[in-house]
Amino acid sequence: MRSEATDVDSYLSEQPEDRRQPLTRLRDLCRTELTGHTEVMAYGMPVYTRDGEPEIAFASQKHYMSLYIMRDDVREAFAERLAGQNTGKGCLRFRKPDTIDFDLVRDLLRATAKGPGKIC
Repeated sequence: MRSEATDVDSYLSEQPEDRRQPLTRLRDLCRTELTGHTEVMAYGMPVYTRDGEPEIAFASQKHYMSLYIMRDDVREAFAERLAGQNTGKGCLRFRKPDTIDFDLVRDLLRATAKGPGKIC
């Protein structure tokens, strides 16, 4: 379900209780690791942009939570670690809050923050 929230605090407050804490933790990681990025709401979800280009986003979907990694180079660099995860073309999906691998997320964010790259 696409959110109509205009800021990330509002987005998080409208999430189901069991997802609010892990989504807040994702946000905190993004804000800590993505230096030089701007937090915005776009496409109905929190998005982190560099020079106006979206590089990372996260969302609460009906059946899972997603982390969108919009850089091919970052996904390719982590192909081995992503192999055992539930992934889509540009996202990691987590069916339950306790399945989020925050260490992997942190490492993906750090790789993204190192420098700009081609957005898929």
